[in-house]
Amino acid sequence: MSEIECQRHLFDIPDDVAYLNCAYISPLLNAAADAARGGLAREQHPWEILPADFFSAPETARGLFAALIGATPDDVAIIPAASYGVALAAANLPVAAGQEILLLEEQYPSNSYAWLALAERSGARIRRVSRPADGGWTPAVLAAIEPNTALAALPHCHWMDGGLVDLVAVADALRRVGAALLVDASQSLGALPLDVGAVRPDYLVTAGYKWMLCPYGLSFLYVAPPRQNGRPLEENPLNRSNGPDFQRLSELTDDYAAGARRFDVGERAHFTLLPAAIAALRQLLDWQPARTQATLAARNRAFAERAAGLGLTSLSPDLRAGHFLGLRFPDSAPESLLPVLQRARIHVSLRGSSLRITPHLYNTQGDFDRLFDALASNI
Repeated sequence: MSEIECQRHLFDIPDDVAYLNCAYISPLLNAAADAARGGLAREQHPWEILPADFFSAPETARGLFAALIGATPDDVAIIPAASYGVALAAANLPVAAGQEILLLEEQYPSNSYAWLALAERSGARIRRVSRPADGGWTPAVLAAIEPNTALAALPHCHWMDGGLVDLVAVADALRRVGAALLVDASQSLGALPLDVGAVRPDYLVTAGYKWMLCPYGLSFLYVAPPRQNGRPLEENPLNRSNGPDFQRLSELTDDYAAGARRFDVGERAHFTLLPAAIAALRQLLDWQPARTQATLAARNRAFAERAAGLGLTSLSPDLRAGHFLGLRFPDSAPESLLPVLQRARIHVSLRGSSLRITPHLYNTQGDFDRLFDALASNI
């Protein structure tokens, strides 16, 4: 599979900025920023916004997101944050006293707090899968699945170092014991291929502002068809069957809009954020997640090999997502390292014991060289 050439020209990133921190927050594409400005301008002239406009952009975004994960538009809800989708799943998945909810050790809080609350309400137990010594999450998760497992809420890859979970294998094992699966794809979707037809999760959430290149405040939720009759977190007129007919909104109805649309957040037709998200989704589909992954994996492998010469270690490529690189220090990272890098306009993150390096297609070889030279001089 051919790699993708550097796409920096599609972003507004100065030459002296080495931004290797997409897992923190992605820069917007120029096209997305232009679309957002156009949407904001529309709100200056609200008399030009028609009732149909409350539905057209959401349906376009829904369809593009569905194409990205191998779903149908009926399976997709538009939400404001990954935590909103997790809360919705927690409100709809049945859990009994004494059952277990599986999470990973040091899992991201947005995919933890709702399950802690559910366990307290239901009398279930939280079981955290310990980080394996070799970094291989999948065998550890499979070993933790038991007949009393009610559900697993897992990322596709760990937010600290990219440690990968084989979702297909895990989902198969969960189904054998009648357990549900929520996938948090916030640190993978857009840069790592994911097919819900192969995984068959009950729910999948993703934050939009990381690898999806969408603006902050807009995210997406996949709901499997058997779960689409569930209870929304909120009620609003546009997620009802008569929503498109503004003249009939006062006629209350018990009938929801089709599929996962009932789970849409209120004001989902955000006239600034949605156009930007649509531009981002189109670009992601044009690049193709498999090609994006191959490109970023090759760059991170090369950098990991160079970093090994400085005594820095990382998970082997078969145990981590290719777009992620978590470098570990022999002891711990120098406290002064991040400030030194930031002053040099080199941007990465320190998460737990890992120096998290998460490039995207806007990064040049020069960005990696600058990071390497700075590490060599400061550790």
